[in-house]
Amino acid sequence: MNKLIITAAVCGAEVMRRHTPYIPLTPEEIANEACLSREAGASIVHIHVRDQDGNPTQDVKIFRRVVELIRSKYPDVIIQVSTGGAVGMDAEERLQSIYSHPEMATLDVGTTNFGDDIFVNDMPLIRHFAKKMSETNVMPEFECFEIGHVHNALKVVKEGLIKGHLHFDFVLGVPGACTADVRNLIRMVDTIPSNATWTVSGIGKHEFEMAAHAIAMGGNVRVGLEDNIYLSKGVLAKSNAELVEKIVKMSREIGREVANPKEAREMLGIK
Repeated sequence: MNKLIITAAVCGAEVMRRHTPYIPLTPEEIANEACLSREAGASIVHIHVRDQDGNPTQDVKIFRRVVELIRSKYPDVIIQVSTGGAVGMDAEERLQSIYSHPEMATLDVGTTNFGDDIFVNDMPLIRHFAKKMSETNVMPEFECFEIGHVHNALKVVKEGLIKGHLHFDFVLGVPGACTADVRNLIRMVDTIPSNATWTVSGIGKHEFEMAAHAIAMGGNVRVGLEDNIYLSKGVLAKSNAELVEKIVKMSREIGREVANPKEAREMLGIK
């Protein structure tokens, strides 16, 4: 079994200070959380950014500042930016983040219900994002909220818009989307090519349950305050690093070692 790649999703677009006082908002806070997560065992840091009022933004200048701060301390960690942004943003606004020179970016490959909202990702948008990522040499991580999204991802690959190693993130437990059930996870894993890699993101209370399944199945894990703010029931995580440390411990207790950034790069085909 390959070593475990851990992704730390440090702030997202939805969690605010009213939800937890520990969510990072400024570029310095976000970069610091990313670096602490790297120290705790994460090889990939998944980045959203906020404006001066703490609201989600895709401002490329803010992304560049965060990327610069992270790389000044840990040039080895894989930086993955979000092109999802926040519900309601238009395509060009969402795409700004890839011009901050990350190694990876998320590519949402299907429209989904997102709580009371609709997160729109139609095929023309998916193709457009895929082309831009290829042009900028940014590796996509296919974000799949439903099993049909896997087929959309494979469609753009078949069309030649994405080449190289394929990596998927199965986001399970979003209200309105695919539930966090191991049977759903198995079905999605069985749908991707055998030489692809995959990660699972369990949302909210499902984070550690889905992580346990992924660790045992040979997949990889995403954790972080974007997806879940609790270390255990009723106990707020004080940092992303605490969540990463819990995954490291879970994995090592069953005998699976954790990949460092160099190893993760080799596994994902990132130079």
